[in-house]
Amino acid sequence: MKKEVPAFNLFSPTNYRYSVKALEPYLSEEALISYEARVEGTLAKTLAKKGVCSPKIAEEIVKAASQVTAKEVYEEESRIRHDVRALVNMIKKRVSDEAKPFVHITATSNDLKDTVNALRYRDAAEKVILPDMIALEKTWIDLAKKEKGVIQIGRTHGQHAEPITFGFAIAQYVNRWGDRILKVKEASDNLVGKFSGAVGAYNAATLFFEDPESFEKELLEELGLKPVEISTQIVPPEPVTDLIHSVVSSFGVLANFARDMRNLQRSEIGEVGEPFEEEQVGSSAMPQKRNPINFENVESMWKKFMPHMVTMYLDQISEHQRDLTSSCSQRYTPELLVAFDSAVRRMNQVSQKLRVDKESMKRNFELNRDKIIAEPLYNLLAFYGHPDAHEYIRKLTMESYRTGKPLTEVVQADKGLQSYLKKFTPSQMEILSNPTKYIGIAAEKTEKIVTLWEKRLKKANL
Repeated sequence: MKKEVPAFNLFSPTNYRYSVKALEPYLSEEALISYEARVEGTLAKTLAKKGVCSPKIAEEIVKAASQVTAKEVYEEESRIRHDVRALVNMIKKRVSDEAKPFVHITATSNDLKDTVNALRYRDAAEKVILPDMIALEKTWIDLAKKEKGVIQIGRTHGQHAEPITFGFAIAQYVNRWGDRILKVKEASDNLVGKFSGAVGAYNAATLFFEDPESFEKELLEELGLKPVEISTQIVPPEPVTDLIHSVVSSFGVLANFARDMRNLQRSEIGEVGEPFEEEQVGSSAMPQKRNPINFENVESMWKKFMPHMVTMYLDQISEHQRDLTSSCSQRYTPELLVAFDSAVRRMNQVSQKLRVDKESMKRNFELNRDKIIAEPLYNLLAFYGHPDAHEYIRKLTMESYRTGKPLTEVVQADKGLQSYLKKFTPSQMEILSNPTKYIGIAAEKTEKIVTLWEKRLKKANL
């Protein structure tokens, strides 16, 4: 259906601007119909195994189902106003009169739809989304390793704080992103299906099977799914909700990284820069502009799709054995998955070519070089017995700001500190004169984190 519609006649920017072609076999409308037809075929094969119909009839239904297209199903739906029955009609149209009665027998719409969504969301995650997430994780691991010793001023509340390394800053994202990868994997593995009928009590199946649960289990095993323990007409919404939560929270990590990098690309900071193509235009009015469009785009995408999580929580509510209040809203879930993966791919491309300006990092560090010693100084003074070290150094810092004198000079001239300074070890005194030594274990911690996640992903077979 999609192939017959000009791309620019579609309504959603996801289609013509942010689409991921690799996800089309799982999340497009054509894919939806294909998965539903596959499940209908599997139903027929399982009925044949159980002796309800002949293998010949099952083969006929499987073949017919494989030929159904989204276009004809949607045309039929426009006539009869029911999507699943439209699919059933298109299959029945292609089989003999002998086979017609066995198409969709024992099943209800959501036996098909919930099972299909579990299948295609799992496949999309395993075959496209998770590999893309892992590719980004590896890019960040490489970046953290490369920059683990590059000193950068840390920032809290947007203000200069204590020294870290740029690799250490990236390692924070290696850790957060790695954790999200495992959550997405766990959630996709926990998706379940059902074939328990219109209210979940296997009413129709008991007409044919003494043990309808074994029929359900056998059918779903053929598809590679486990049955949910108990259902109404619909699978309990929590497994899919958990998957989307893992995706949306992952999206938040992406947005946070994008925000950090965008801020570091500000003209007055200039510590990193997006790759900029030879013929790329930054502004329609200002030819000199090199805007952080990729970082901004990812955060903007997150703003658009993050609220869908609220919709997922609202969709947990369905009256009694089922209502239709989630029918429309759930159709937008594939769009969220596509948008997320598009953002993952975009961030990976940018991160691979990220320009790290070490000179700018050094320049920014030097802006408050002398003030950095305030924290180690107060801690050491307290250790050596000063009764109110924090307040004492705070006042000296205020004097430094007021007079313009370096804090080191103010400290060295203060007679009240001399007896304490004499107790400092040579390495402790060196920090006061050379605050680049005051980076804690940033480089070592970076190496530890990237090694940890390399091992965890390997252990998880990712």
